[in-house]
Amino acid sequence: MKRLLPPTREGWWFLLATVFVGAVAVDAGLNLFFLSFGMMACLLVASALLSTVALSGLRVHRIPPPMVHAGTPYLMGISLANAKRRLPSFSVEVEDLVDGRPIEKRCYFLKLPAGRAQETSYRHVLPRRGRHRLSGFRLATKFPFGLILRSREVAAPLDIVVYPALGALPPAVLRALPAPRASARERDASRHGELAGLRPFRPGDDPRGIHWRTTARRGTPFVREHEDDIGREAVVELDNHFEAGAPGFELAVSRAAAVCVELARRGIAVGLLTRGAEIPPGTGPAHLGRLLRLLAFVAPESGPPARGRREPAVRVHADGAIELPGAQRERAHA
Repeated sequence: MKRLLPPTREGWWFLLATVFVGAVAVDAGLNLFFLSFGMMACLLVASALLSTVALSGLRVHRIPPPMVHAGTPYLMGISLANAKRRLPSFSVEVEDLVDGRPIEKRCYFLKLPAGRAQETSYRHVLPRRGRHRLSGFRLATKFPFGLILRSREVAAPLDIVVYPALGALPPAVLRALPAPRASARERDASRHGELAGLRPFRPGDDPRGIHWRTTARRGTPFVREHEDDIGREAVVELDNHFEAGAPGFELAVSRAAAVCVELARRGIAVGLLTRGAEIPPGTGPAHLGRLLRLLAFVAPESGPPARGRREPAVRVHADGAIELPGAQRERAHA
């Protein structure tokens, strides 16, 4: 824990004035100057002591957002608690640190009563996908006179996984993607059509559709698949080839993420295929998070093309072009 106690700009002027008055008092031997020097010195000491008390007993932690996309503003929640029994804290600033440097965003707490906690947030943008590490906090206050900036640094590391930016999809691609799935009420009313078979349970499936006899016999959950559910899944392939992916690779990753998010919004079970990794189709926010996490760390690779267990419904090439191998067989360029 690093503690700092530098004077502010006004504090430097006040400190120079205090030294000047003290020098005049010693040189002239006048009681009025000695009295003035004592009062000014007491203000400096009181400022240092009161600012130290204001920062003592404070506990701070982050409230991270559920998803952070590159190039998109996000809100990072900051919670500050005052563990002192009787004394409040005034005028406290909290800054997030990256490698010991503030990220130029701060949260301000005017008054924090004893035994209470308050929450606020700051808005920030991370420019690139991948892993970003926050190293800690810097708590600072100029209370009570604004003469001394009392601060202390608290180590609180946190790794943030930044998902790819969601690139704009061409209108032709949006029209060619599968239509939005019917609502749960509409599906319940139609009973999903005729029974087509059984398949393993996927995250996001309705537990009411579990076929208990097969589940007990196989030892793993199986659900009923109806005719209306057939074709309601899609695999997105990202061609992360090393040689072809250099110029527009980030655009390709961004568009692959946008396709996954759009299909999930339409209620489609989405899978992802890259060179070196495959995620089978699934639904739900947790599954979408797994897809975006894979895209957050994907890198160009050499080797043979990817081969998945299912034919991809959308293929994103390394230059950012989108190919739909389905019925329309169209290719949309940037």
